[in-house]
Amino acid sequence: MLKVCSFLPAVTQMLYDMGLDDHLYGITFECPELALKEKEPVVRCVLEGKDLSSKEIDALFSASKHQGKDLYYVDQPLLESIAPDIIFTQDMCDVCQIDMACTSAAVAHLEKQPQLFSISPASLNDVFGNAVTIARALGKEEVAYTYLAGLHDRIDMVIDALRKAKALPKRVLLMEWLEPIFNCGHWIPHQIGYAGGIDMLSNPSGDSIVTPWEKILKYDPEILVIAPCGFTIDRTLEEMHLLTQKEGWRTLKAVKEGNVFIADYDMFTQSSASTLVDGIELLAGIFHPDILEVPERIRFKYRKIDIPKRALSLI
Repeated sequence: MLKVCSFLPAVTQMLYDMGLDDHLYGITFECPELALKEKEPVVRCVLEGKDLSSKEIDALFSASKHQGKDLYYVDQPLLESIAPDIIFTQDMCDVCQIDMACTSAAVAHLEKQPQLFSISPASLNDVFGNAVTIARALGKEEVAYTYLAGLHDRIDMVIDALRKAKALPKRVLLMEWLEPIFNCGHWIPHQIGYAGGIDMLSNPSGDSIVTPWEKILKYDPEILVIAPCGFTIDRTLEEMHLLTQKEGWRTLKAVKEGNVFIADYDMFTQSSASTLVDGIELLAGIFHPDILEVPERIRFKYRKIDIPKRALSLI
């Protein structure tokens, strides 16, 4: 049986989703909890165990990139003992995960050279295509088509409900980072579109970028979703003051109407097909609560931020 190492949490998630996890021998320190209980982390990061703010994390990554230093590294003895046939890595973002260059260097001296696959989606369709790539590499392509058919059925149910109700799209902003503020890019604008929204500050199929606060005030979103990359709800709550203390925060339409939400990152910035469909269903329930409900199984993965009416009355 082929041995696989997944250097991407999203790939690890899809291997589990498709029932192909018996091929999986090595993962990353950020992979889903179930995988961490069963598999060995091969990829580590110098930030593990450090309690840094959004601003400190951004500064550290920027400095490392400028200096040509790698924040991620491979447990070389463990990789050698696994002797994988296949390694899934990426070449899209050298900030969020280990990249192809670092992976290639790690395998250069292995006695058995594994086949490397770069899983680097730009769009939601790319993410779905990646599921096929992963399964095909293991000789199980049909498994991916069955998996994707179920996910497409779930998306179709959302689209059909919104079409039947003649729902108008909501003006949305989804933030991928807090300090500095990043808009959303790649597949997230597509998720927003399927859910019945439009994010006019986003960058579909492209990188997220720093977005000035003044631009956000002018855009004045109806709904604000905050889902920083790698952050859970509780982690994001620790830094909400970075937004709430900004001049003009309480004047935003989303704030005045009580439509500010925090969500776990894995439904948006982790590009596994199933979690992104979870994200679409979550967003649809947030955008159009009179038409669709957030599925009960993922209600714990978001929180509505209550803005005291007394504070708003002081504007």
